[in-house]
Amino acid sequence: MTPKDTPSSGPAAPGGGARDGRPTAPGPAVSRRAVLAGTGAALLLPAAARPALAAAKRNVVVLGGGMSGLTVAHELAERGFTVTVIERKALGGKARSMPVPGTGAGGRRDLPGEHGFRFFPGFYRHVPDTMRRIPVAGNANGVHDNMIDLTSTRVSRNGGRADIIVPEFTAPGGGLDLDLIRETITGLVQQVAALPPDELLLFVNRFLVYVTSSDERRLGQWENLPWWEYVRAEGKSRDYQAIVARFLTRGLVAVKEEVASTKTVGSMGQAFLLSGIGLGTDGGLARMLNAPTNEAWIDPWVTLLKSLGVRFAVGQTVESLETSSGSVTAVVVTDASGTRRRVEADWFVSAVPVERAGPLLAPLATLDPAFTRLKNLRTEWMNGLQFFLRRTPAGLAQEISFMDSPWQITAVVQSKLWDRDFTRDYGDGAVADCLSLDISDWDSPGIVYRKPAKECTPAQVAEEAWAQMKDHMEDTGRSVLPDDVLHSWFLDPAIAWDPAARRNANHEPLMVNTVGSWADRPATRTKVPNLFLAGDYVRTNMDLATMEGANESGRAAANALLDAAGSTASPVQMWTLYQPPELDGLKRLDADRYRAGQRHILDTF
Repeated sequence: MTPKDTPSSGPAAPGGGARDGRPTAPGPAVSRRAVLAGTGAALLLPAAARPALAAAKRNVVVLGGGMSGLTVAHELAERGFTVTVIERKALGGKARSMPVPGTGAGGRRDLPGEHGFRFFPGFYRHVPDTMRRIPVAGNANGVHDNMIDLTSTRVSRNGGRADIIVPEFTAPGGGLDLDLIRETITGLVQQVAALPPDELLLFVNRFLVYVTSSDERRLGQWENLPWWEYVRAEGKSRDYQAIVARFLTRGLVAVKEEVASTKTVGSMGQAFLLSGIGLGTDGGLARMLNAPTNEAWIDPWVTLLKSLGVRFAVGQTVESLETSSGSVTAVVVTDASGTRRRVEADWFVSAVPVERAGPLLAPLATLDPAFTRLKNLRTEWMNGLQFFLRRTPAGLAQEISFMDSPWQITAVVQSKLWDRDFTRDYGDGAVADCLSLDISDWDSPGIVYRKPAKECTPAQVAEEAWAQMKDHMEDTGRSVLPDDVLHSWFLDPAIAWDPAARRNANHEPLMVNTVGSWADRPATRTKVPNLFLAGDYVRTNMDLATMEGANESGRAAANALLDAAGSTASPVQMWTLYQPPELDGLKRLDADRYRAGQRHILDTF
């Protein structure tokens, strides 16, 4: 999110940097601090103006082996630092995949589970760059070549309404699938007709107001206004509220529309639209991996990092930080047996998630008062559930959004993406496919047990999610998900049922961008001179808790450390979200109006 007063206290707000989303062209007068401000790649000051990096100041400890932690390790190891990554659970964090224990037979691997399926919008720039630098045998562009374009998607509605489909129109035997074409056209017509003309005009107006708003207004006004209020959802039709208000918040960023920052939701909507027409992208509109995440990405990454000398201490929980004379001297960790040890280093990067960073950093608040504000940041639940299927259901796209599901379910059909043969490679030989779900709303009652997912046992979560999908896919009389297709299911193990409390706990929640939360999010550089922060909660230009935001924060932390160390190594490359130059004139006009206390010139509804 963005600061209420000025963007100078954090990464550049969208609008800075190169217009095509590339790093700003370097020049000899640009300092590393310009890099830290998010303006893109810059040249270091001349070597003579900086002290040499002393050998005794090269040891770095990274706390956390998720996306941001691995990114920090990657960038610093390439620049000659000795890096140790301490990880409590498993490398890869929320992005990782995991085997379903005991499900493999006959020489096959265990079935692949995951925290949630991996989705890579075209406007991601940092993650794809990292992927290109991870070698994979047979891939000219490393892990990057393990991403494939998402070519078909389905927005499914319940109540007998036709779905919105962006399909591959080819039938299984070749040629056009006329039924699919008919359903696509019917769905589009129905959705347009469902919204009253004045509401369509309202939404178009809301979008135009946002994309032509100045950075000052985005930072000062839209950051502090809930999306529900911004789109004037109160009193509007059920479809307007479901599509414009609820789906664009709960379905995409897992935050409730009544508290979601308009700045964040608007920026993501703009980025998706622009990437859809090929502006500011690394590739297509959206991409997925061609295999389970660890196989396609995390495992090759860890292999590369080990070859660069990175050491991993997995199964070690960070307990506390020790300080002396205003700097961190050591981190105290414990292993599964409870054995405690101290790990000393010259530099420390905290890359643990926000729910762990707050308690860890709170004792250091006398050194940096910003740490006290971490407790104000909010998390929500967005976790995965995999249904393993005996056969691939007909009529499903690669990706499906169940728009009217109370739990805001989205799913992908893995056989349409992975270059794996499920029956041959995984499980007991009876599993032919995986329908992998993300559940984004754990607080709304379901349709079977009339309880929120937080209050359902794991078996009830699976039964409820299956029923909500069937409610969408089979309300027209077709049997798309017959019960006999289901082989088994696997719920993200971060969801833990407490029989005594009769509710779930979530050990891996997601930081969400609520109104005004930018003010509580820290910069990557702290007032502790040898301590830096990385993670999806840290201020970034991406401004959303995503793999891209985490990767960006890791790069920013590496740059901050390089600067503090006086390193002469080249800075880590950074990008900003694309901003169309054609809108600059309107944005300048709006900046003048905002400073004068006037409404946006198009804000007439």
